[in-house]
Amino acid sequence: MGRRRHRGLVTPRFTREELRSHRGDVVPDLLPGEGEDRDVRLLFVGINPGLWTAATQTHFAHPGNRFYPALERAGVSGRRIDPAAGMDDADREHLLDRGIGITNLVPRATARADELTAAELREGGDRLRATVRRVRPRVVAVAGITAYRSAFGVRGATPGRQPDALEGAELWVVPNPSGLNAHETVESLARAYAEPARAAGVV
Repeated sequence: MGRRRHRGLVTPRFTREELRSHRGDVVPDLLPGEGEDRDVRLLFVGINPGLWTAATQTHFAHPGNRFYPALERAGVSGRRIDPAAGMDDADREHLLDRGIGITNLVPRATARADELTAAELREGGDRLRATVRRVRPRVVAVAGITAYRSAFGVRGATPGRQPDALEGAELWVVPNPSGLNAHETVESLARAYAEPARAAGVV
C-alpha cells in the first residue's frame, strides 16, 4: 500500500487486491459506548461499507465520497474532516460530542451497494430499528432512497422527511453522497443534510 500526502494528511493508496481483501469486513458504528452519557441527536445511516471504508475502518471514507465535505458546507460537522486515511480519535470524539452518530443498514463491505440482496436490506431495516430503540436518536437520516424503499418496503417513498417516525425518531431520507451518484453535488448534498440536522438541533 502506497501513501500520498493530501492537504497535510497522509492518504493511503490501496491496490485493487488490497481493497478486495476487505470484502465482507464490518465497520463498527460510530456511536457512544455503553454507559456513556452522550445523546445521539442525529443518526446518519449509510447503505453498507465500501471497500475503502472497510480498509480504513471509517464510514464514508472513499476520497470521491462527498459526505464530509457536505457536512462541513452545511455547518453540521463544525469543522473539516478528511477521512480518506482513516478518522483519528479526535475526529470521532468531535462528531460524537456534536450528537452525530453513523451506522449502516447492512454491515458487510462490498465494492458496490448493488451487490446486496433484497433480503439483506430487509434485515438491515430490522437492524436499524433495533439500533434506534437502543440509542434513541432525535432524528434518523437514511442516505439513499432506493435502499430505504427496499429495507422498509415503502415503494412510493420520496426523499425528505417521512410521514411516519422510526421507533420514535423523526425519519428523513437524504441523497446518497457516493461519487457514483452523479445527480448530486456537495452543495445540493449540504442543503439536503442541513434539513434533518436543523430538526435534530445540530445546526
